[in-house]
Amino acid sequence: MPAYKAPLRDMRYVLFELLGGDDLTSLPGFEDFSRDTLDAVLEEAAKICEEVLQPLNRSGDEEGCAFENGVVRAPRGFKEAYETFREGGWTGIACDPDYGGQGLPAAVNTLVEEMICASNLSFGMYPGLSHGAYVSLHGYGSDELKQTYLPKLVDGTWSGTMCLTEPQCGTDLGLLRTRAVPNGEGSFQITGTKIFISAGEHDLTENIIHLVLARLPDAPKGVKGISLFLVPKFLVKPDGSPGPRNGVACGSIEHKMGIKASATCVMNFDGAQGWLIGEPHKGMQAMFAMMNAERLAVGVQGLGLAEASYQGATAYARERLQGRALSGAKYPDRPADPLIVHPDIRRMLLTQRAYIEGSRALAVWAAKNLDLSKRHPDPAEREKAEDFIAVITPVVKALMTDLGFEATNLGMQVFGGHGYIRENGMEQFVRDARIAQIYEGANGVQALDLVGRKMPAHAGRFLRSVFHPISDHIAAKKTEPALAEFITPLEKAFVRLQQATTFVAQKGMARPDEAGAAASDYLRLFGLTVMAYLWAKMAEDCLPKAEQDAFYRAKVGTARFFMERLLPQTGALLQAITSGAKTTMAFEDAAF
Repeated sequence: MPAYKAPLRDMRYVLFELLGGDDLTSLPGFEDFSRDTLDAVLEEAAKICEEVLQPLNRSGDEEGCAFENGVVRAPRGFKEAYETFREGGWTGIACDPDYGGQGLPAAVNTLVEEMICASNLSFGMYPGLSHGAYVSLHGYGSDELKQTYLPKLVDGTWSGTMCLTEPQCGTDLGLLRTRAVPNGEGSFQITGTKIFISAGEHDLTENIIHLVLARLPDAPKGVKGISLFLVPKFLVKPDGSPGPRNGVACGSIEHKMGIKASATCVMNFDGAQGWLIGEPHKGMQAMFAMMNAERLAVGVQGLGLAEASYQGATAYARERLQGRALSGAKYPDRPADPLIVHPDIRRMLLTQRAYIEGSRALAVWAAKNLDLSKRHPDPAEREKAEDFIAVITPVVKALMTDLGFEATNLGMQVFGGHGYIRENGMEQFVRDARIAQIYEGANGVQALDLVGRKMPAHAGRFLRSVFHPISDHIAAKKTEPALAEFITPLEKAFVRLQQATTFVAQKGMARPDEAGAAASDYLRLFGLTVMAYLWAKMAEDCLPKAEQDAFYRAKVGTARFFMERLLPQTGALLQAITSGAKTTMAFEDAAF
C-alpha cells in the first residue's frame, strides 16, 4: 500500500502565499487565528491522517462493513480511530463555537478534508456526512433542535446523515414518496424507504441523526411540496441522553465497487418520530445548504485520492527498473533505468501533478470565498463572494472529481500490471474515486446546473464574479514578456470560454437541448480556464524565487506543462460545444 505524506508545503503555499490566507484573520470571528495557529492545525491533521487513518485504508477496503440482525459494524480499527479523531476535536473544527466547535476558516478545513480523503476516504464519509447535517440544522433548525442536537454532532458523540434518494427517485426528487404525518404533539410520523444512505447505520457513535426529506399530507406536487425532518435513531431523553429506539432501521447495506468501509444503507422509516426543520414545503432550501457544502467536499475527495495516487506512482517510478532511456542509459551502473526516465511515465506523472496542484488552488480559492461570504463586514463583498460560490460549486464538484478519476487511473497505469494487483493499493484509489463523479448530484447534473441556472442568473452576474478577475489579470499582465508563456495560453482559453458562453446562452434560450448537449463540455472548458488563471498566478509568483528554491522551480515547471500539454484541450471542447446538439439528439431512440 502506498505510504501517504500530507503535502504540507504546497498546502501552505496555496493558503498563505498564493491566496493570502493571512488576511482571513482580519475577518470577524477569526481574529484569534494567527498563521502559526492555522499552520499547527495542518501539522496535527497530517499526523492523525498519516499515523491513524491511512494504515486502516487497505484493511478497511478488504474487510468492508458487516451487516447482521439490523446491526452494521465498521471494519476493525475504525471505532478506535474514530474515538481518537473525535477526542482530538476534528469533528468540530469548522463548527460554531457556540455549540462547541472551533470555528476555523473553511479554507483551512478544506485542506484538512483533503488529507482525510487522501488517507482514508471511507473513514472520512462518517464525519463528513455529520458535518453536512450540522450545516442544515445550524442554518434552518429551531433553537430547541439546535440546542439539543448540535453540541453532540459537533463533538462527534452523535453522527448525522442526509436521506434523500428513494428507489424510484434519485436526481428527480419530485417523485419522492416518503410521508410525514403530524401527530398533534409538534412532531411527525415519518414513513418510507431511503436508499444509498451513507453512514446510515454503524457502530461508531451512540446516536445517528437522520435528516429526511418527506411530504406532508397537504403538500403540493413536485419539489415544491418537500419538507425536511430531523429523525434520530434513538429518541432523546430530557437530560439529553439517548432514549428508546425510534422507528427507523437499516434494511440492508450495499456491496459496492469502492468506499467499502463506508456503510451505504437502505433505511426504513416506519412511523418514526421526527421534527420539522425550517418551514413546511421548504425542505429543498434547507437540504441544498447541506448539499452545496457536500458538493464542495466531494470535489475535495477527487483531489485527495489523486494526491494519494500520485505519491504512490512517483515513488514506484523512481524505484522500478525497466528498460533504458530512449536517449541512452541514465543509470549505467544499474541493470536498467528507473521508470521515471521514460517520456510517457513523465507525461502521466506531470498530468497528475498539474491537475492536483491546480485543483488544490481552486478548492482553497472557493473555500476562502465561503469564509468571505459569511464574515466579510462589507455587504457588497459578501454578495460578490456568494456569487462566486454559486457558480464555482458545480465546477469544483464535477471537474475535480473527473480529474481525480483520471489522475488515479494514470497512477495505476504507471505501475503497469502491478497497478492492477490489489496488494499494491493503486486500484483501490481508482475504485474509490469513481463514486465521486456520481453522488451528491451526478456530474452531468452539475453541468446542467451551471448552464441552466448559474449562467443566466441575474443577467450573468454570477459569471462576472469569475470572468472579471480573469480578464483583469490578463489585461494587467499581457505586456510583461516574462509572463507571456503563461498569459497568452490563458488568454486564448478565456476567449474560447467567452465564445462558448455566448453560444450556449443564445442557442439554449431557443432550444434547451442545445444547452444540454453542450453542458458537460462547457463545464470542463470553464473549469480548465479557471485553473489556467490560477496556474498563471502561481507561475508569476514563483518565477522570481525559482533559482533559489526547488519547490518554486517545480511549480513553474508544472505550470508550463499545464499550459502547453493540458490547456490546449479547450480548443477541442469549444469545437464540440459549437457543433450543436443535432448529432446527439437526432439519433433515433430505437437505434441505441
